[in-house]
Amino acid sequence: MFDFDAVTQLAHEAGLVIMEVYDRAGDINVEMKSDESPLTEADLAANDVITRGLSSLTPEIPIVSEEGNVGDPSEAPYCWLVDPLDGTKEFIKRNGMFTVNIALMRRRGNRWSPVFGVVHAPASGITWRGGTTVPAERVGPDGSGRILVKPSSDGEKVRLVASGSHRGAKDEDFAKAVGDHELIRMGSSLKACIVAEGGADLYPRFGPTSCWDIAAAHSVVASAGGAVVGPQGRTLDYDVIGEVLNPFFLVTSDDRWIDIWLHAQ
Repeated sequence: MFDFDAVTQLAHEAGLVIMEVYDRAGDINVEMKSDESPLTEADLAANDVITRGLSSLTPEIPIVSEEGNVGDPSEAPYCWLVDPLDGTKEFIKRNGMFTVNIALMRRRGNRWSPVFGVVHAPASGITWRGGTTVPAERVGPDGSGRILVKPSSDGEKVRLVASGSHRGAKDEDFAKAVGDHELIRMGSSLKACIVAEGGADLYPRFGPTSCWDIAAAHSVVASAGGAVVGPQGRTLDYDVIGEVLNPFFLVTSDDRWIDIWLHAQ
């Protein structure tokens, strides 16, 4: 029913138009949206590539995007959830830590769960994808293959991923509660993907995010054997229609840290 290879190709094509803007000389032109988040030509160009492509592949499935919807998901069993340029602030800084996120979401009552996700990092050329019927994999210039989470052993430092742009008191308190740890700074959905591929143990998120920021990476993490849980320690699900903002969440390679997470809020 779904051609996930074609969807992955759309993420790559969106990455190409993003890099056209990224590689130009001079400053990147930025507008501010009503929620004070930045918007660039690259966001819009990538969104156009993805929405036109998905509409051609699956015209019956609505698209919910950070940059505008196509169709109405309110009665649909599935929808696409898109962030055409996740990490716009990192893109503007030209530090390479931004991604293209596309997730296929399935309705469960009035909530939604990802069944497939692809996260593409245009600057590095690395792609992560996975889903309920698609094994988690990482494909890039340095090699390709299946991925699995790899929790640190007892006695080893816990590898904790933190945002490159946002960090507050709750993040510091959680890090202290975890104990001896190595801090890895990173932007966008890359933080969740490094957990999925075994390069980190935990990514706690106490700052504001929207459903399109994490759903694609959530699918990859779950396919790789990890979990994304909400404030109550249960698998995070999403509202893609009304309240698109997520609660706090934890991306984890195993359940050893759930109790710490529950007491960190």
